[in-house]
Amino acid sequence: MTFQSNLLEGKVALVTGGFSGIGAAIANRLAQLGARTVAAGLPPPAGTPDALDAGVQRANLDVRSSDDVTALIGTCDRLDIVVNCAGVISRVEEHEIEVFERVLDINLNGTMRVCSSARALLKASSGCIVNTASMLSFFGGGLVPAYSASKGGVAQLTRSLAIAYAADSIRVNAIAPGWIATPLTQALQDDSSRSQGILERTPMKRWGLPEEVANVAAFLCSPAASFMTGAIVPIDGGYLCA
Repeated sequence: MTFQSNLLEGKVALVTGGFSGIGAAIANRLAQLGARTVAAGLPPPAGTPDALDAGVQRANLDVRSSDDVTALIGTCDRLDIVVNCAGVISRVEEHEIEVFERVLDINLNGTMRVCSSARALLKASSGCIVNTASMLSFFGGGLVPAYSASKGGVAQLTRSLAIAYAADSIRVNAIAPGWIATPLTQALQDDSSRSQGILERTPMKRWGLPEEVANVAAFLCSPAASFMTGAIVPIDGGYLCA
């Protein structure tokens, strides 16, 4: 194992968007490392396989609601780690203003709602935040203007909060996943021509795994990253440099 199994023992972690994909993988990894972990999000569709380990607590949360966010944070007696993974993508529909606004409200505004609400508890524990940016924080996406704008915003929000929260001894970093095999990218995985184009540009010639993203998030939450804040860490098999 890359990490000691008790690395995060005694810590309390909250992972939004934690019921599937990257969020679930991160929640599982933090729990495996000893943190008391709550995965929060909207209930998945009926019949969806449970992606969470038995040791992970579950909580319903709509990050579009400040009241919901405040209520959930208010149930925490302490909080050491916050990972913001709640996010959506609507592709070509994002050119419609109503869809554009909804995507930004979840991906960007939702991240800020959680960070702001959790600040006091994280200050008390000298805790940390890991936001979820994207490859599209670095370049545009013509089919996904809202997703791209929101993830660019998450990157800048991360840098800005890293400055603002440093006096509270709170570190704020972000992961920037590339092409990861999750339900969010299933349509692209199933499209042989699109998948081939992605793999041809990716130097490592494969899709990433949620667990590989989770390992980087765990590192950012660990004492090994104690002098890191404001960093946006790509996890993309080399896609950005190709």
